[in-house]
Amino acid sequence: MKGHGLLTRRHLLAGVGGGMGCGLLPAQAASGQTRFAPLAEEEALIAFGHVGPITDGGWTTAHELGIQKMKRVFPKLRTIYVETVPYSADATRIFRQFVAEGAQMVIATSNYGDFIKDVADRAPDVAFLECDGTRVTDNLGWYYITHWYASYIIGVAAGLMTKTNRLGYVGTFPIPSVIASANATLLGAQSVNPACTMNVISINSWFDPQAATQAASALADSGCDFLCGITDDPAYLRVAQARGLKAAMWNLDMRRFGPDSYVSSVVLDFSHFYIEQVRARLAGQWKAAGTFLTLGHGVDRDAWGATVPPEIAAKADAVRDRILAGETPFRGPIRDAGGRVRVAAGEIMDDQAIYQWDWAVQGMTGLV
Repeated sequence: MKGHGLLTRRHLLAGVGGGMGCGLLPAQAASGQTRFAPLAEEEALIAFGHVGPITDGGWTTAHELGIQKMKRVFPKLRTIYVETVPYSADATRIFRQFVAEGAQMVIATSNYGDFIKDVADRAPDVAFLECDGTRVTDNLGWYYITHWYASYIIGVAAGLMTKTNRLGYVGTFPIPSVIASANATLLGAQSVNPACTMNVISINSWFDPQAATQAASALADSGCDFLCGITDDPAYLRVAQARGLKAAMWNLDMRRFGPDSYVSSVVLDFSHFYIEQVRARLAGQWKAAGTFLTLGHGVDRDAWGATVPPEIAAKADAVRDRILAGETPFRGPIRDAGGRVRVAAGEIMDDQAIYQWDWAVQGMTGLV
């Protein structure tokens, strides 16, 4: 089957066949020396398992945009995908069916842990990639974006724009990627306005506009005048627009949903990574590894919103310039929400430590 074919979960579970120089930072070395045979482009099949619908306007849409750019580079390549893969044994069956369909590379655009690893272990001649994963085997690697730097930069703008010194964060689940996002934003704000605090309300979903709207309204009612978060929809930006607040988003440019409130967004671009991975697999040179996509090469802050004062944009972008030059803002002392020093003075949290962040910084409530 040519083109980017959607295979529904029901279709797969029935067992029926369906028809960036990107600035990557090697985070973990390959575990073995598995060799994959070279492939002709027209003979290759790449399968994608998505955590949400490709029309969610957020995380999965960002991956889909990257895939479409990749397909323009490899027009003869065949791809298939399944949307809204559950975190259950159904995920294992879906990944197994990808292998049965003949996929030589399987890419999960979220963390599926043992559900994907068990399949990879039984299909050593297939290359597997897991976004937001943690383990590297002979044929399973992971990739993720160092979004905490973009969040910190946006946090600088938040600290300079807030009038109440209260930031509100619409969270999803209390997991390291969310914790790192919220912590980085607050630390950026505190770097220019030490009085800033942040209140988090988690909605236990990546995509639930009704719950996100309710959370954003509650945060606004509590005095938060700058909203941010990590959801896949623009619900809390709409609340900010309606109530005269400012907001920063995630995944893509969402300013059209709140032009007067939009400050920026943590924007993602997976296209260069997917192009490099597919090119390596076709050439028989792919090796499993853990890879971070870095600031300016897979993740960045979006162009500033129309109502962001130029002097504030300039101050935040000066921080971005220093990060791109090699400086890190995640330097101790950093205290947790209870006041305990977690990162001593002079010590640095590297990307691996931030990737596994499991505690809230000082000034944060409601996160963990």
